Amino acid sequence: MVSGHLTTQNGLYYIILSYYDSDKKRHYKRFATGLKVNKGNKRKAEEMLQKRRLEFFVPQNVNGLKSDMPFVEYLYAWLQVVKIRVKPTTYNSYVCIVERKLTPYFMDKNYTLEGLKPSHIQAFYVHELETVSPNTVIHEHAVIYEALKYAYKIGLIPVNMATKVDRPKKENFEPQFLGADELEVMFKALRGTPFELPVLVAAFYGLRRGEVLGLKWDAIDFDACTLTIKRTIVSTMIDGKREIMKQDSTKTKASYRTLPLVGRFKQYFLEVKQSQEQNKRLCGSCYNYEYDGYIFVDPVGNILKPNYLSAQFPRFLERHGLRRIRFHDLRHSCASLLLANGVPLKSIQEWLGHSDFSTTANVYSHLDYSAKVASSIALENGLALPNRSFSTSWVGSKMEENNEKCVPKTEKCVPKISELIG
Repeated sequence: MVSGHLTTQNGLYYIILSYYDSDKKRHYKRFATGLKVNKGNKRKAEEMLQKRRLEFFVPQNVNGLKSDMPFVEYLYAWLQVVKIRVKPTTYNSYVCIVERKLTPYFMDKNYTLEGLKPSHIQAFYVHELETVSPNTVIHEHAVIYEALKYAYKIGLIPVNMATKVDRPKKENFEPQFLGADELEVMFKALRGTPFELPVLVAAFYGLRRGEVLGLKWDAIDFDACTLTIKRTIVSTMIDGKREIMKQDSTKTKASYRTLPLVGRFKQYFLEVKQSQEQNKRLCGSCYNYEYDGYIFVDPVGNILKPNYLSAQFPRFLERHGLRRIRFHDLRHSCASLLLANGVPLKSIQEWLGHSDFSTTANVYSHLDYSAKVASSIALENGLALPNRSFSTSWVGSKMEENNEKCVPKTEKCVPKISELIG
């Protein structure tokens, strides 16, 4: 229950509201009315008082979280709450943004959770855009939004202020991809290197880096000739140290998919499996069994690290005079080749494991030239163009009579140079 009364100071009316918090402690809030003390303004001041009482949001205290706590302090408390319901990789990305971006900026501002305004958040985005891309700011916005969403959910704030802020417009993404000829040259250069089979898998199946490295032998059914994507290996920062994380899950539900073994892949995998078994016998107790069962390990059992693959792959291409691309661009190359060979976008969505068709369409539809050709043929078949030719004498005789100045072939329509230069 919020109670209140009017008071006066320096010839002006002020509103005083009184309320109890969830700990049964009494608090007071003072608001200026801007009205001078006289008979005519007292009723207006009383109306403002009643309006303030009805609209006032009583700050809460939930599980140690308070409405009036510093915003930065709340962010760290929220991280502990969200840690139990998101993937470790997601949580660690939240931590990095809070520690490296939000804390340095908002610490000196001394904003409380309840005192945070849309203008404060917008100013942070403007500050960030001086040094980072709009896409980076969008990631930072997502963290602020999620943090305030929870505060609103448990009643600490009356509204999520992040919903009232204009986030930057996402930059258009133009994927890099290699054509079939370029891929064949690259495959030849990769023969015998540790990258050879990971690159072949990424190029033919369009797998993400984590999906490639997360493949285990139980994902391959040599009898049914299928490959199931159901795990990932990711690299993330934990307490300032980069760690390799094994996840028995995929990025999304749609990313869990079973695909046929293409061409000679059954033979490739069998050769690697036999080589691994031999390495185990030769190394004995020196073999690293932490990643036992994973396909892409070195001769002593160490997993091929995600960051090493991402860093060394483009450098390898440069050293061999090939066009530099990211490892992830092999996924785009796979999609472009599927499109070039007439595979519908819906089928490509399922092959790549996109959860939403719009993702596939937005990224790759501009490459689908065959669909545009089909559309042009459909238009031509459905609507016949008139059988005629055009010339420069496009103006009809009737128009010539009514408006001689619009007839290109008359002298009146062609100004002389002397007229133009005066």
